[in-house]
Amino acid sequence: MRSCVEKPYIIDILYRCLDNAQRGIPIGAFCKDFNEKTKDLKEGIPLPIKINVKPDRTYDLKIGQPTVSYFLKQAAGIEKGAGKTGHETAGMVSVKAVYEIAQVKSQDESFKLQDASLQTVVKSIIGSARSLGIRVVNDLSPEEYREFMQERQERLRAEADAAAAAEAAMGKKK
Repeated sequence: MRSCVEKPYIIDILYRCLDNAQRGIPIGAFCKDFNEKTKDLKEGIPLPIKINVKPDRTYDLKIGQPTVSYFLKQAAGIEKGAGKTGHETAGMVSVKAVYEIAQVKSQDESFKLQDASLQTVVKSIIGSARSLGIRVVNDLSPEEYREFMQERQERLRAEADAAAAAEAAMGKKK
């Protein structure tokens, strides 16, 4: 469960974003509202939040779904996308996973406003996957993916070691 009171950074963000003193938003009421709207959500999931402050010092709080990027990285089991998009594969997801993400994201306000078909949402998600360096495949066995991720970790470690060695060599030349 998320909690506005238990998470001081949320209150800090609220003050910075809303300029609370000028707008007169009651922080206690906001936290209560925020906590109620997020009580069933797993902690640690980044959510887009829109706050519309009205002249009468009331507000509308809209909490959106996680981003497509979040869903794709979760499905691929990675923390971040590829460093060199188009040149490396950070992870893989199945077409089925893309379809499931599309079903969830098709309920988003942005897609609803565009009256986007599920096919359009799927294409958008595939484009996002490509930009993250995530390959969309027809079928993906757990064993095959585990092997891919082990190879990727080894490659990333080797690249990091090479970069550290190059930096150390540059330091010695000075």
